[in-house]
Amino acid sequence: MADSAPITPAASARLMRRATIAATSVALALIVAKTAAWVVTGSVSLLASLVDSILDALASLVNLLAVRHSLSPADSEHRFGHGKAEALAGLGQAAFVAGSSGFLLLEAGRRVLRPTEIEASAAGIGVMLLSMAATLGLVAYQRHVVRRTGSTAISADALHYRSDLLANGGVILALWLSAEGLPAVDPLIAIVIALYILYSAWHILRQSLDHLMDRELPDAERERIIELVLGHPEVRGMHDLRSRRAGTATFLQLHLELGDDLSLVAAHRILEAVEATLRKAYPGAEIIIHPDPMSAITPELVRDFDEASQKA
Repeated sequence: MADSAPITPAASARLMRRATIAATSVALALIVAKTAAWVVTGSVSLLASLVDSILDALASLVNLLAVRHSLSPADSEHRFGHGKAEALAGLGQAAFVAGSSGFLLLEAGRRVLRPTEIEASAAGIGVMLLSMAATLGLVAYQRHVVRRTGSTAISADALHYRSDLLANGGVILALWLSAEGLPAVDPLIAIVIALYILYSAWHILRQSLDHLMDRELPDAERERIIELVLGHPEVRGMHDLRSRRAGTATFLQLHLELGDDLSLVAAHRILEAVEATLRKAYPGAEIIIHPDPMSAITPELVRDFDEASQKA
């Protein structure tokens, strides 16, 4: 978890549902406001922001459905749960965002060749300031949810809403410069916004692929896991730590090195203690621990495990 205080799966689910509802509601409200402002001003940079908000709403709606599905319990056909639905939603968001940037580049290119005078700039600036305030509030809440839950879908959603802040600032600049007699700046700023949106799509795509391909947890978290495991006084060592996330679910596997003279009951007691320690740090995690007697641990075996981990 990104936050120092662990959160229960039930609390995580509540936060994620609220975040998806908040994102969808804000996007729908901004679509209405920006549509009115675009009709009044005719600004292509404002149109760029409007198209982005429409795609935000679609992406947030996909997120809402994906999060609901990802939080459904494991069943007979999906023994590891449905957490990867979040990463699939991220791929959909990346497609939405990339598509919007392509549309904006085409429209902005047309306006570069045929500049259009912008009207009622003050009204457009007012709407964009309102949009920035609403987006700032949403992003702050999404960041809180991501820190608490580690959700891939909410993180991807927050990423493109953060890009909206820059886009909205660009629209305000374009409207102001147009009012000052520089209408040609409007499509140029729209092009910059479109390119930044495309850059955001790449980040969303990469994050989603990391989860779908079962990328290991960050090195800092792996070091923390090792520290927790080796903190038990009867644990002699550990190797072959494997980790991954699927949505909010964390999966941990490791080999525990124990003394040869331990009984099966004693070894089981140590495994349960180590698992309980890890579960405090990662509530609801799926944890598999394999015990190995010290006499079975050879340098070649550890080296093979290490090489396999590095390749992974």
